[in-house]
Amino acid sequence: MHIQVNTDRNIQGDQRLEEVAEKIVTQAVANLAPRLTRIEVHLQDENAQKSGPDDIRCLMEARPEGLRPMSVTHNDSNVEAALRGAGRKLKALLDSEFGKLDRRPNPTR
Repeated sequence: MHIQVNTDRNIQGDQRLEEVAEKIVTQAVANLAPRLTRIEVHLQDENAQKSGPDDIRCLMEARPEGLRPMSVTHNDSNVEAALRGAGRKLKALLDSEFGKLDRRPNPTR
C-alpha cells in the first residue's frame, strides 16, 4: 500500500509530516492494508493565516483493489488531530464496505 501526502501552501509538507501521516494512516487501516493499493492524504488550512476552530481539513482517499475510490474528510484544530479523525472515519467506511462484500454469497457454478 502506497501512501501519498499532499498539502496546500499554508501547511509545511516536510519529512516529519509525511512520517506522522504514514504512521497514523497505517495504524488506522492496518488490518485492511492488503486490500488497498494506495491512500492519498490531502491537508488544507481552510483559513490560511487566520486562526480558528477546526480550520485544518484532512481528506483521505483510499483506493481498494478492484473497487472505486472511497474518501472521507475531517476538520480539526491541528494537523495531527485532523489526520486521526480522518483515519478513524476511513477505517469505519472501509470496514463497512468490505464487510458488505465479504457477506455476499458466492455464486455457485
